[in-house]
Amino acid sequence: MGRLATENTTWGYQRIQGELLKLGHRVSASTIRRVLKSLGLPPAPKRQTDTTWRQFLRTQASTMLAVDFFHVDRAVTLRRLHCFFVLEIGSRTVHILGVTAHPDGPWTTQQARNLLMDLGDRAADFQFLVRDRAGQFTASFDAVLSGAGITAVKIPPRTPRANAYAERFVRTVRTEVTDRMLIFGERHLRVVLAEYARHYNGQRPHRGRGLQPPRPDHPVADPTQERIKRQPVLGGLINEYERAA
Repeated sequence: MGRLATENTTWGYQRIQGELLKLGHRVSASTIRRVLKSLGLPPAPKRQTDTTWRQFLRTQASTMLAVDFFHVDRAVTLRRLHCFFVLEIGSRTVHILGVTAHPDGPWTTQQARNLLMDLGDRAADFQFLVRDRAGQFTASFDAVLSGAGITAVKIPPRTPRANAYAERFVRTVRTEVTDRMLIFGERHLRVVLAEYARHYNGQRPHRGRGLQPPRPDHPVADPTQERIKRQPVLGGLINEYERAA
């Protein structure tokens, strides 16, 4: 009884009684109340705890998207470019939505429309989109998502950790790419990020996925093939490996 009560904080005495009956135990609700009281466990309303943000993310991960910006300074001119991306939290798949020097509200809203077009029928799989409170995210941005059945969830002010999955991608792409090469303009950055997204989604192992890529596109390893082939990515900035046929 104690285990059922602590693992299911919303269950009342009769709900526990029904579960015990399924397990072959006939126990009255009053007996359950007496036993739980002796264990120091209060009635269900007092046992309930608010769902934490971490629990919410874990429970809803497969139905959630996370969006954010990160910036890159162009070589020579040092003018700043802004990259807008979205991450599928459940699979860790990343979509590079766009690059611009002027990420205003209308531009960001258009990227939301483009995202829904790219997702196609898969857009119905998502219910929430986590975002911060930056001015680029206007009411029209949220309305585009709402029309597709996706609710925008705003994180609290000045709490980037609440959008931890997106923040982790920013750290990764900077460490592996943008902090290690010179970017000469918008077109160059788009090409670089598109190639990196292909690597990230299809080849790069992720700890959150048991060291598997979000959408593996590498061939099944054949241990009988002894030769290992190296495939340079982004001019050798990153390497991919597979067994040669």
